[in-house]
Amino acid sequence: MKRSTRIIITIVSAIFLIYLILLIPDSPGGEAIRKAGEIPFAWKKDEVWQGLEKNFRECRKADATLLESQFLNLKGKAEPLLAKIVQNPFPPDDPVFAELLYNFFEMAPVIAAGQQHTTWFIDYYNCVRRGVKLQSQHWDMDTKAARNTIYQLLYGMRAAVEEVLLQSPGMTFNPAMVVKDECSATPSAAIFGITIHSGDLLVSRGGAVASALISRGNDYPGNFSHVAIIYVDEKTNIPYLVEAHIERGVAVSTLAGYVADKKLRFMVMRPRADLPQIIRDPMLPHKAAQYIYHEALTRHIPYDFKMNFHDPSAMFCSEVGSIAYQHYGIFPWRAISTISSPGVVMLLNGFGVENFVTMMPSDLEYDPQLAVVAEWRDPNTLFKDHIYNAVMDVMLENADHGENIRINAWMLPVARVVKGYSMLLNLFHQEGPIPEGMSATQGLKNNAFKSIHSMIRHKTEKKITQFIEKNGYVPPYWQLIDMAKEGSRGISGEGE
Repeated sequence: MKRSTRIIITIVSAIFLIYLILLIPDSPGGEAIRKAGEIPFAWKKDEVWQGLEKNFRECRKADATLLESQFLNLKGKAEPLLAKIVQNPFPPDDPVFAELLYNFFEMAPVIAAGQQHTTWFIDYYNCVRRGVKLQSQHWDMDTKAARNTIYQLLYGMRAAVEEVLLQSPGMTFNPAMVVKDECSATPSAAIFGITIHSGDLLVSRGGAVASALISRGNDYPGNFSHVAIIYVDEKTNIPYLVEAHIERGVAVSTLAGYVADKKLRFMVMRPRADLPQIIRDPMLPHKAAQYIYHEALTRHIPYDFKMNFHDPSAMFCSEVGSIAYQHYGIFPWRAISTISSPGVVMLLNGFGVENFVTMMPSDLEYDPQLAVVAEWRDPNTLFKDHIYNAVMDVMLENADHGENIRINAWMLPVARVVKGYSMLLNLFHQEGPIPEGMSATQGLKNNAFKSIHSMIRHKTEKKITQFIEKNGYVPPYWQLIDMAKEGSRGISGEGE
């Protein structure tokens, strides 16, 4: 045998041996999963949703006089209910809240069909939002009654408002919604026409599939997947955002960089001015933001895939704002988030999550220590947001029924080489194809997960087009769920 032949055989054999070694699966994680053990919230109102859509179809055919009469009748019920919750304290399980909520739901089809009272509808929602936040200051947020009531009112009424907005001609509406001008003594800046102050918490929703998973994978599925804290330099008045990114850990972004990172929606939250800590020191929010800003600049803080908010050596997005305020005696997330659905736990654990009693971005809205200052949503992507959510809800339901995300094991050696390259880039403070803290196996699982979401979404979008052509209106969320369920049939747990 020629020497050159022997060399080629040796090289090929070595490559094959390395490939076989790289095929060895990851060993199981050593740390115990911190389970929640709660019962996820479920609306169980399919008949109500279908009845609302039936009423909407009827309202679209009704003349303006009849619509106006229906609106005035519902408005006549709505305003006294609002006055009640603004003027008097009620326990969270008082029937007044359910009555207010369902009267609001009944108004939605009438408003959507007529459109002329949309501004009143949104203003009423914001008044209720302020009233409910005020009521919640006297509630024990660790109780189910309090959590369920505030979730149904704030999330449920937002959902109704967005169903109305999506039926507006050309989906044109003012993206900014001012809720409450909570007083603040800290330096300020502006984003999308909304005044923000140093120490404000910005909860947002990005356009990635992972964003849909974070916002929906919770005992109380929400609209937000990310949290950042704003720091405004008191000398230059230049704003910065401190946030944790999966790709690079805790980092400081400029306002321009934050805006450039695609946002489907965001909400501005601010500690109440009447909190004892802030009465003693009105600049406390600014100091909290400044503290975490300097932490981000002076040490590398990797992303915390485990979502362990007890260990600040690594941080996920919610930890950044929480740790900043805890340093000054304010503890956000009055009620800690829980993730109890077995399928969601299995799915998130596959991406490295080990703590299912944690802090989720959407749940920050329900903290009575914080005021909702303003909300912004992109008119051009609001329906996309709903589609992503519906597909994700179906994928999570399928996971509960035992469907797991499988990877192509033969690609594991390639992924491990890519991970090695990513680790090399991380040493030079650059982002790699596979994020720091994510294994090669998890990287493959993430790609398969995105691929499955994309396939279901593609089928769902075809059904949406057919629905609009047939019915002449945008399908409501419960219809999107049914379409996504149909679209998920025949798609296995392994991506393309």
